[in-house]
Amino acid sequence: MKKASNGRASKNHRKAKNAAAGDVRIIGGQFKRRIVSFIDADGLRPTPDRLRETLFNWLLADIHDAYVLDSCAGSGVLGFEALSRGAAHTTFIEINPAQSNMLRQSAEQLRLEASSYQIITGTAEQILNQEQLTDRPFNIVFIDPPYAQDLWQPILTSLIINASINTETLIYLEADKDLSAQLKQLEASLNEKLGSPLSVIHQPIAFECLKQTKVGQVVAGLYRLSSS
Repeated sequence: MKKASNGRASKNHRKAKNAAAGDVRIIGGQFKRRIVSFIDADGLRPTPDRLRETLFNWLLADIHDAYVLDSCAGSGVLGFEALSRGAAHTTFIEINPAQSNMLRQSAEQLRLEASSYQIITGTAEQILNQEQLTDRPFNIVFIDPPYAQDLWQPILTSLIINASINTETLIYLEADKDLSAQLKQLEASLNEKLGSPLSVIHQPIAFECLKQTKVGQVVAGLYRLSSS
C-alpha cells in the first residue's frame, strides 16, 4: 500500500483540523432545532442549552430588533440564537480563521439575509479599537471568551472607551468564576482615568448586575453600565 507523502499527510491533517468537530442546536425562535457547527479548537465550547435558555429568557423583552455583538463568537450559537429570536443584526468576531469560515457556512445554511449579520476575523479588543462596527451603540453584547484567558476585561474596556456600548446596553458575561470582585477592580481602574485630558470617560461608571446564575462550574450574569 502506497504511503502518503509528508506534504500530503500534513495537508490532510490540516483539513481534518478545519473540519467540523461538533454541532450545537439553536433552541428557540425562527431557526429552532437548526444546527450550527464548530471546529476543534482550544477554548471553543458552546454555551450549554440550559444556560442559553436562561439567558434568552432574561433577554425576552429586549431581543426584538436589537443590534447584537457576539464578541468571541466561537460556534456563533449565541449570535445565531439572537437572530433566530428576532434581533435585527448580529456582528460576530472570531479569532480563528477556520471557525470564521464555519460561521459563514452556518449563516448560508440558515439562509440569513446578508444585511442581518457581519463576520469579522480577529481579536475582539483589536477590532473594537480599530474599526467602528456600527453607527450606534450595541443593544446587547455577549462576552464569552475562553475562560483561562480572562479576555472579558480588555474587551469590556474597549467597548466602553470606544463608546460601542452605553447605559442601555445589556452585557452578558460568562466565566468559570464569579466576576464581581474583578468588575469592581475594573470600575476603579477606569474611573482613575477621569479628569485626564486624553480620557474619553467623563463621569464615574459602575457595573450593575441585573441577573446572575450558575450552571455547573459556569457563572453567567447580565449587566448594565451605569453612571453617576
